[in-house]
Amino acid sequence: MDGPSCTRAFLQSSSCLNALSSGKAAANVDFRYPARQAVEVFSGLSLHISSGKHVALVGKSGCGKSTVISLLERFYDPDAGEVQIDGVSVKRLQLRWLREKIGLVSQEPVLFATTIRENIAYGKENATEDEINKALQSSSAAAFIKDLPLGLDTVVGKLGAQLSGGQKQRITIARIILKDLQFSFLMK
Repeated sequence: MDGPSCTRAFLQSSSCLNALSSGKAAANVDFRYPARQAVEVFSGLSLHISSGKHVALVGKSGCGKSTVISLLERFYDPDAGEVQIDGVSVKRLQLRWLREKIGLVSQEPVLFATTIRENIAYGKENATEDEINKALQSSSAAAFIKDLPLGLDTVVGKLGAQLSGGQKQRITIARIILKDLQFSFLMK
């Protein structure tokens, strides 16, 4: 390796924001995937996401909706322009702090081969039973869980194989609600 890795250099930064309120998410961003330089994903993308608001990224499959989230979480850096949160470049923020503020419910949610309760509580260390139940109610997962013979103690199996796709998404949503994130993204 010729120089320090992006991740190592990034972790040396000590910048954190006290809270996220709103702000520009992307300013004049150009992006190509490193392994596909011939394909331009974005040219001049600017996007504003306000905290507490719903924003829909709509487009054909493969148009870059997921890539926007990958840029916000800093899985990639843009070729030009800047990705910001509240006017602060994500490059200046601690990577761990940044990713702790963003939740994602993907088309194929990731669950651990443990109980529903543990999958939800993963979102918040030392979560109380009351907090878990409130998250279940808010995510509309409580109804199907109460019908399971073991309820919250049901083991979901490897990658949640014992549950339907919609049930896995609701558990993932409950985890995000419990964690009380600043930004949550639902992929469909």
